Amino acid sequence: MTGIEETNESQANILCKSCGLCCTGHLFSWTKLRSAELDSAEALGLNVFRSVPSQRGFSQPCPLWQGECTIYTSSHYPHFCRTYKCKLLKEVLDENTPLPRALTVVQQAKGMIHELEALLPSSPNVNFRERLIAHLENPAGSTGQENTDLDLRLKADALLIFYEKVFGVKDLVDRPDEE
Repeated sequence: MTGIEETNESQANILCKSCGLCCTGHLFSWTKLRSAELDSAEALGLNVFRSVPSQRGFSQPCPLWQGECTIYTSSHYPHFCRTYKCKLLKEVLDENTPLPRALTVVQQAKGMIHELEALLPSSPNVNFRERLIAHLENPAGSTGQENTDLDLRLKADALLIFYEKVFGVKDLVDRPDEE
């Protein structure tokens, strides 16, 4: 590796380890696993599902994320986690976005998520993405909280646009106008 490649890789590690939106269930509801990883992932305490070969993986949020991935440098770190690169990470690696700017963008996303989480109805489901989608696709009937729901929808729309623009994640909600 050249010095520049090592610097870029180091910056990528810093960004991923400080972000965690892939791990916390904010961007994804599950993570893919290779068949050879299923048993070791289950032994780590991950909620593994294996019945459909094209959808073998584990559910998010990942219990191994504790403000930082606890197995990031381990041999048990899943292949998909190791190889996935969001749009922001690619921009840092390509030197189109400096690391300090990328870290600020991540904090901005976390702030938007925090505001939205405060507006989401409580649910036994711990996955933010699934709770958000369930609410957006199946809103409750007239509950007298139309203003809260409007605020939630506006913040959700802003977050979904942010996810697509910044992270390249655009498949969170089925939009009838796009079918």
